[in-house]
Amino acid sequence: MSTLITIFSRHGCHLCEVAEATLTDLKEELNFEIEVNFIDGDVELEKLYGHEVPVIHIDGEHHDFYRVDPERFRSSLEKHRQRQ
Repeated sequence: MSTLITIFSRHGCHLCEVAEATLTDLKEELNFEIEVNFIDGDVELEKLYGHEVPVIHIDGEHHDFYRVDPERFRSSLEKHRQRQ
């Protein structure tokens, strides 16, 4: 089963685009899927993440927000997979 990385994003968000590009660069090496979920117009998601996008989840668990640090992401992904 592949790990799902969800990016909660907004249209036109530069930090979101950078986070998505960083994760895309790691995708093949670390074997995961990426789903981008735009929060624009979703009242609940805007309430949760409106000021923190991009927000990154690993299989539904909160990982980080604003930026993706590749080393921290690798470490978190490995820990997540060990718990599975």
